[in-house]
Amino acid sequence: MSLQVCETFSSLLGESTLAGLPAFFIRLTGCNLRCGYCDTTYAYEGGVEMTAPELLAAARSHPARRVLVTGGEPLLQAETLPLLSSLADAGLTVLLETNGSLPIREVDARVRRILDVKCPGSGMESHNLWANLEQLHSGDEVKFVITDHGDFVWAMDIIERHRLAGRAPLLISPVFGAIPPREVAAWILKSGLPLRLNLQLHKYIWSPEVRGV
Repeated sequence: MSLQVCETFSSLLGESTLAGLPAFFIRLTGCNLRCGYCDTTYAYEGGVEMTAPELLAAARSHPARRVLVTGGEPLLQAETLPLLSSLADAGLTVLLETNGSLPIREVDARVRRILDVKCPGSGMESHNLWANLEQLHSGDEVKFVITDHGDFVWAMDIIERHRLAGRAPLLISPVFGAIPPREVAAWILKSGLPLRLNLQLHKYIWSPEVRGV
């Protein structure tokens, strides 16, 4: 069985608690959501077919021994789960970015799952699968992409309602160019919660329009 792959490349991780570290990226094709701020619309369709062994060989050749599987939405493809396990079996540090609309319970426990919780500004709030928040384990991360202060307030309510503080790193990710980072920093400091400002590092280093970085 093969996977539909949008692109693979080597770069620095732009987000998460590991931001700034080198990694091998596997971006899979296809997404079931249409967030208003999406910056990877090119991954909605197209790409090439690659087998899990081909992707594993490419990831193992990267000196960082660290791989991010992203999309699109990786969990739409049935072969993603065995791919993640094979990457972990190879001794790689494996990260998965998922939009939070599909179950994560079957993902290999060795994988660091970065779970997106869709705020109202995304237009996709109704697609959040809230049961995923009960599946969090050590090493997972929760990300809130915010478009304005209203999204931030909404995220604070979700964090309190689901008792997320202390269970996993909580990433507050302002949409690039939508909110000055200093404003978001002030909101975080005022909240008193253990939140992490999660800027899209790659967009500050390279042009926001550049792919494969």
